[in-house]
Amino acid sequence: MAVQPPKVFLERMQELLGQEEYAAFVASYDNPRFAGIRVNTLKIDPAAFREAVPFELRPIPWCPTGYYVEDQVKPGKHPYYHAGLYYIQEPSAMAPVELLDVTPGERVLDLCAAPGGKSTQIAAKLQGSGMLVTNDINVERTKALAKNIELYGVRNAVVLAESPERIARAFPYFFDKILIDAPCSGEGMFRKDEDMARLWEPEWVQKYAGMQREILKSAAALLAPGGRIVYSTCTFAPEENEASIAEFLLEHPEFRVVPLEPDSCISPGRPEWLTWLAERGEGRSYPPEVGAQTAGCGRLWPHKVEGEGHFLAVLERQGEGTARPWELAEVLDNSPTERDGGSRGKRDARHQTSRSRSGAGRDPKAVNEQEILESWRVFAQEQLQAAELPGEPLLFGGNVYLSPLAKERLDGLKVVRPGWYVGTVKNGRLTPGQPLATALSPVEAARVLDLAASDGEAVRYLKGETLQVEAERIRCREDVNPKGYVLVTVDGYSLGWGKWQDGLLKNEYPAGWRWT
Repeated sequence: MAVQPPKVFLERMQELLGQEEYAAFVASYDNPRFAGIRVNTLKIDPAAFREAVPFELRPIPWCPTGYYVEDQVKPGKHPYYHAGLYYIQEPSAMAPVELLDVTPGERVLDLCAAPGGKSTQIAAKLQGSGMLVTNDINVERTKALAKNIELYGVRNAVVLAESPERIARAFPYFFDKILIDAPCSGEGMFRKDEDMARLWEPEWVQKYAGMQREILKSAAALLAPGGRIVYSTCTFAPEENEASIAEFLLEHPEFRVVPLEPDSCISPGRPEWLTWLAERGEGRSYPPEVGAQTAGCGRLWPHKVEGEGHFLAVLERQGEGTARPWELAEVLDNSPTERDGGSRGKRDARHQTSRSRSGAGRDPKAVNEQEILESWRVFAQEQLQAAELPGEPLLFGGNVYLSPLAKERLDGLKVVRPGWYVGTVKNGRLTPGQPLATALSPVEAARVLDLAASDGEAVRYLKGETLQVEAERIRCREDVNPKGYVLVTVDGYSLGWGKWQDGLLKNEYPAGWRWT
């Protein structure tokens, strides 16, 4: 066996699966890991993508925009990756967002989002319409989350670093769709990550099960009537899967499991494992009508599909009426803010800390917000050719953003990005941000320099080099000359900014993003 899962884990899986299926399950650890990429349809459609990329692609059955690639291909070492044309993602991890059934115009929350793969998948389905609030409680992990939102050209996302309870306080019954890719014991990732297999402890199962049930409770307070939650884990333990769903259904009878269609990829849930837990004294007994619903959940098993282990459940709130008012009160009463003293002073102190970090609490006399926002409007008129970009211009942390939400809706929350970051104003002039470039189409820029992936010039740009460029190569709007900010593209897809003058393109590609 290439990977050595913990002995106690294997003994438990043998008891759960039975000898015949267990033998196939254990044999899967000798199989290679499967690598996948997913097309970013905000920038390119799948047909054009298949024509453009030099890799051999094989479709992933449960994701129409996902493809298997050979592990030795190293798709991160291609200019198209830096243009955000595709996301490198474990194949099974593409399934939850497909089940969320996102359509343009909806309000969607990705509650446990870092590093952001599923958020970029949601954003592609929204196609710039509606809004995405993407969150991770771990502030350090939101750095990768924010960068992926920016790299993949997402214009209509807000990035938070908050607890689910506090988001529920700010957005009660607000979202049409919610994704919970829940923190879990990670048993399904042992083949992919040998360190996880080495560090795993049996106690993790109960620890994460408790966390998952609190997150589900908060999600219920965030979901609009008639809305949908997709709950997923990358673990096999029934305590974290069927039992978490059964517990949620018992406490929230207005929800039901939407049964997944059984096919060759997604295997049904295992309600009999609830009985197994109860008989061992490791779980409670559930009413038959509750336990039976968990058969409508699903799993991607590593011995049945080309991917790692995942659990999936689709939950829908029934009816179009008003959600239960006591439900939100229950979540808020149990929130850390209320439990740990609950004083208004403590809440206000945290609120002021958040505002001071963002710059929103400064003396209005010190910062003339309107003048700064006017600098953005002047830049847009001079350097872009889009009639009007989506979102409300707002000043946050000294930077200018276009936000899908009014600034007041974010008061008191730990906000990482309130929207699409477009630039920073200094001495009355706006310096455009990298996320503005990555989300622009070439037709929206006043000046464009297109580089070819095939001749090495794009890689030189991505490494931060200054380029010699003749004026004739800069494609300009009718009323501007080549001098100034230039949107640099590769084969027609946006990479970043350069500044052209006298035959030289000064490289504005950020140091932290460069090709290494």
